[in-house]
Amino acid sequence: MPLLSVNKPLESRSRSLVAVCSFALPLLLWCLVSYVPFIWHPQVSITEPGSVSYFRDDMLVDREVFDKEYKKAEQANTALPVGDPANPVYLPAPHEVVAAFYTAFVTEPQRRSEAWLHESLWSSLQVIFWGFVLSSIVGIPLGILAGTYDFFSRLFEPFIEFFRYLPAPAFGALAVAILGIYQAPKIAIIVIGTFFQQVLVVANTTRKLDPALLEAGQTLGAGNRSLLFRIVVPGILPDLYRDTRILLGWAWTYLIVAELIGTSSGITWFITQQARYKNFDNVFAAIMMIGIMGLAIDLILAWIGRRLFPWQKHNQ
Repeated sequence: MPLLSVNKPLESRSRSLVAVCSFALPLLLWCLVSYVPFIWHPQVSITEPGSVSYFRDDMLVDREVFDKEYKKAEQANTALPVGDPANPVYLPAPHEVVAAFYTAFVTEPQRRSEAWLHESLWSSLQVIFWGFVLSSIVGIPLGILAGTYDFFSRLFEPFIEFFRYLPAPAFGALAVAILGIYQAPKIAIIVIGTFFQQVLVVANTTRKLDPALLEAGQTLGAGNRSLLFRIVVPGILPDLYRDTRILLGWAWTYLIVAELIGTSSGITWFITQQARYKNFDNVFAAIMMIGIMGLAIDLILAWIGRRLFPWQKHNQ
């Protein structure tokens, strides 16, 4: 079967290969940019300062500056500076980032008041968990009601459609004023960022339920309560579970903004501090840790979904 077939799934082996390429291609590009000097090395790492007074060993300077000083030294017949092509300081090579995955965990914070990386990650996970749980406790029932009953749809959705366009970070100052400067306003930003989208997505999913199921229930004499709890809710559970997985990704996208509210904390604080110390290998490692944690959680939820809804295995 060709790789490009309209509306036809790939073979199992091809699917796995393409999935590997999804990660391998960006990694290959990163390696090319990092290790091949003629592709993108706009700076020079000084190995011998020569006669240039302000050059230092391992100092990064722009290539134009290096060339200018080199010509000056050459014309003056003094010691020539020597350097190797290099990327900017904020673009570490892949092997440096891989090493940072270990060193970032075992390196003691520079100040006693600063948290270790594992403490920062745990703080971020708590913000994500409570923000999304609180959003789901209210948002999912409202979405089901809005998708089932036109009355609730007209009552909730017009305002929610308006409110979802308001940026969640705009409520940061208000959240701090009401909830304080610690974790509560951060959780509130996650709730605001996900709740309104959640209601609309769940409502739309509920409306896609096969009308024949409702008609069959009504024919058998089911009332509104029975239709809701015995037909609607069980009927949308597989799609509702999948929607919840997708909406959890929204919560992760608001994490960085949320953790800037009030006192700095979590993985955002760690990234900010490491950037301030110019440890960009730790910055890249921390950013990738966010992606790895999010992907790992999604894969775990997908595995659970396949066990809960085996008849919908192809959709999970």
